[in-house]
Amino acid sequence: MFRSEYADVSPVELPIHDAVLGRAAEFGDQPALIDGTDGTTLTYEQLDRFHRRLAAALADTGVRKGDVLALHSPNTIAFPAAFYAATRAGASVTTVHPLATPEEFAKQLRDSAARWIVTVSPLLDSARRAAELAGGIREILVCDSAPGHRSLIDMLGSTAPEPHIDLDPAEDIAALPYSSGTTGTPKGVMLTHRQIATNLAQLEPAITTGPGDRILAVLPFFHIYGLTALMNAPLRKGATVVVLPRFDLETFLAAIETHRITGLYVAPPIVLALAKHPAVARYDLSSLTYVISAAAPLDATLARACSQRLRLPPIGQAYGMTELSPGTHVVPLDRLHDAPAGTVGRLIAGTEMRIVSLDDPDKDLGTGESGEILIRGPQIMKGYLGRPDATAQLIDTDGWLHTGDVGHVDEDGWLFVVDRVKELIKYKGFQVAPAELEAQLLTHPGIADAAVIGAYNEDGNEIPHAFVVRQPTADGLDENEIMLYVAERVAPYKRIRQVTFIDTVPRAASGKILRRELRELP
Repeated sequence: MFRSEYADVSPVELPIHDAVLGRAAEFGDQPALIDGTDGTTLTYEQLDRFHRRLAAALADTGVRKGDVLALHSPNTIAFPAAFYAATRAGASVTTVHPLATPEEFAKQLRDSAARWIVTVSPLLDSARRAAELAGGIREILVCDSAPGHRSLIDMLGSTAPEPHIDLDPAEDIAALPYSSGTTGTPKGVMLTHRQIATNLAQLEPAITTGPGDRILAVLPFFHIYGLTALMNAPLRKGATVVVLPRFDLETFLAAIETHRITGLYVAPPIVLALAKHPAVARYDLSSLTYVISAAAPLDATLARACSQRLRLPPIGQAYGMTELSPGTHVVPLDRLHDAPAGTVGRLIAGTEMRIVSLDDPDKDLGTGESGEILIRGPQIMKGYLGRPDATAQLIDTDGWLHTGDVGHVDEDGWLFVVDRVKELIKYKGFQVAPAELEAQLLTHPGIADAAVIGAYNEDGNEIPHAFVVRQPTADGLDENEIMLYVAERVAPYKRIRQVTFIDTVPRAASGKILRRELRELP
């Protein structure tokens, strides 16, 4: 068993809004959130006051403890206020991908039993359609303004009393992001107030931040990585978060230069751009002191090229998953120069790990031996919403979460993730379940059978690669038709990016697709 070198942390027995904004009065007029496109700024005092007024308005509207509110928005400076207002009113927040199709959105609304939606006007058509399909939605609110919908801006004027909800941090759900876990279709991950807040405390000794630090939030808040690293963690410590709604390289670089960003939390595609794109040379990025990459594996050579170009310490990595609130490993900021190339870091405080044999899961492996990574700690999710069997498959009776990732630990405690047991595809950090795409492919009348695996393109990104068996009558079916067919039915990040036609999908006697054989095809 491997244990963290850091001292254990006590569970944080606070609602997430108090765990994050408990020092807002101390930080006062310091900027908490800055819109990276137009410069609009919210101070800590304003963020604290605004989220309390919104909580009062939501409670006055009928939001009650146990309700689920769907937050459907790109990154904006309103997102944190909406999130903390909902939790202060007693609701759980299920975060929704802004690019989800109405059908995908409706599935999440139904599964989570959401009663409220908070969105932005450009996404209203999708939200309305999803609400129609799902049923049970009481009201759609907007962060900005739109005819026929109440705006959070107007709700700030509420004179209703601030709600004081009796929350149990250990049991009550703060966030309900959706994850495919190690396999299968998306499931609601129940993360309690205590689990999320404690994970922030666990990360703090390794990743320190505070007033004067400026963090650029370009990765989405709806994703647990962004929610933790770019929203909760910096706001808890008095740093300034500069918010961008999406990644556009020129806008991203300009924001670093204009706002004198000190720290970046990114995914590998952004590291690639920083390492290779000619536009980088046109901007002053000298304010940066570190870059941390997570959400997908980062090639060591690429990481080195990026740090050398930016004249920075080596790029650090972090590791975790939604079901772990999400963090378990990170390269500490004071160890960036010491960390071996390619490591995803060391165990954070209060976390234990085992590496077990792929052939014999009861056999623990030692230093340098590769096996499945198991994690135990206070950050492990409460479970999958309404899916006790899936929860039991992931978390064993001794409390160990089986990550589905394969890795090894060196003699100094650095973890290296080398492969995945699980079949999940990570396209630019977003989870894509092969089973979901296979189900879509099989609805095409010209497709007899199909299988999907992850394959790496020339940029080093993992992409969905479909292997398709044509129906005997569909000789004319081509790659473009298949990719377009799927693209019309799924969110953009789930699109099929490559198609290979084969005579038969290799399967085991049980019917399970033999994906390894597909990967070995020429």
